[in-house]
Amino acid sequence: MVKIICLNSIVISLKKMIIHNQTISQLVSSDYSLSEIEKIIQLLEQQKTFDFSPLDNGLFSAAAIISNTEYTGYSNVWVRDNIYVAYAHYCCNKIDIALKTVQTLMQYFQTHRSRFLNIITGQVNKDEMMQRPHIRFKGETLEEIDQEWNHAQNDALGYFVWFYCKLVREKRLNTNIEQLETISLFVAYFHAIEYWQDEDSGHWEEDPKIEASSIGVVLAGLTEFKRLFQELPLTNDLKVNNTMINIEFVNNLIAKGKEELNKILPSECIQKKPKNRRYDSALLFLIYPLQVIKGDMSNKILEDVINNLQGDYGIRRYLKDSFWCKNYKEVPPEIRTTLSTDREQWFKENNRELQIGEEAQWCIFDPIISAIFGVKFQQTQEINYLQQQTYYLNRSLGQITSSDSPFGAFKCPELYYLKKEAYVPGDATPLLWTQANLRMALEMMKHSLSINNN
Repeated sequence: MVKIICLNSIVISLKKMIIHNQTISQLVSSDYSLSEIEKIIQLLEQQKTFDFSPLDNGLFSAAAIISNTEYTGYSNVWVRDNIYVAYAHYCCNKIDIALKTVQTLMQYFQTHRSRFLNIITGQVNKDEMMQRPHIRFKGETLEEIDQEWNHAQNDALGYFVWFYCKLVREKRLNTNIEQLETISLFVAYFHAIEYWQDEDSGHWEEDPKIEASSIGVVLAGLTEFKRLFQELPLTNDLKVNNTMINIEFVNNLIAKGKEELNKILPSECIQKKPKNRRYDSALLFLIYPLQVIKGDMSNKILEDVINNLQGDYGIRRYLKDSFWCKNYKEVPPEIRTTLSTDREQWFKENNRELQIGEEAQWCIFDPIISAIFGVKFQQTQEINYLQQQTYYLNRSLGQITSSDSPFGAFKCPELYYLKKEAYVPGDATPLLWTQANLRMALEMMKHSLSINNN
């Protein structure tokens, strides 16, 4: 019999889910004790599921790469992914690891301040994506990569501002005037590009459009910056070029972002087709960890994702997503990691039509949904929220690879994709972003169970 939980118009089926790893299948439960969660964490740590292998400077490559997956470029560093890995360590009280990551990212941005200044002063055109601050670079040397890339990703910059200011505000990270001036560059840059109406490539690094998920992340960064600015004992406003960064200036930026975000939500993009997008799982990040969206709108976005993008193996980014769609290995390696328009052109030239239901199902979202329900439970102590937190944690655990995986057992894939008629892990296995989100979700479950047992 299929059990249905109906809560705030979100309907979730608790039917038997797919658990790839046999050892994990013996440990999953619909009603955990704290000791059982700790046992799962201990097992995964022993199996090196949470082996993040940082570089010497504290940064993290996007994935653990072997020779036949080098083409992905995931040996490089992404700003966004590093913030999520650092945040997971922060949640687990491994603060030193998180601080080292953020400090090195600050060093990287200080090294490349000219990218911000050139756009702020109008010396370069913001529409030239290679002129934007680079959000993907060589981790060991902090050097930029000489490869055409969609660097117009406002969300990645917003994540850094959000987490950096959060750590400083919580007095976990020491800062100085030079670093604060660098953070102020981000604020002046968001003003210069008019982030609330800027077409960027967003979380998925694809064709530019005005995206709610990017606006929301920048809003989170600006909000944390404002809080920090109000708490710092500064005697003068911060000045960038001829722009005075003060509370009035930041409030104006926040107001413009909120106004535009409210127009777009619950959609990701409301521009005309083909840019228009009704559903996108990136909006989940605005609920957690950023908490930009709350209340009825957060429930609406959860409902949208669960009812339209959730699959048996993971959660789709959006409908008709061509990245790692069915039989993706038929696509030449040089096309697999290129612009989405180039991929879709290749499909068209090869008589391949993208079908709804054949998209990749990603593993980074179920842990986020689990955490969202965890926050709801911790705020209300309503047991239905704990049940749904558990359900999505179990889906996350079910995505860990089995012993017959070509990548080995106990790995966290980026995604599962259709190879002929079977879902298999994509080449970016293990993906550190998935590892981070799963580890965070397990820690969130520990908090919920601690409350539930009291």
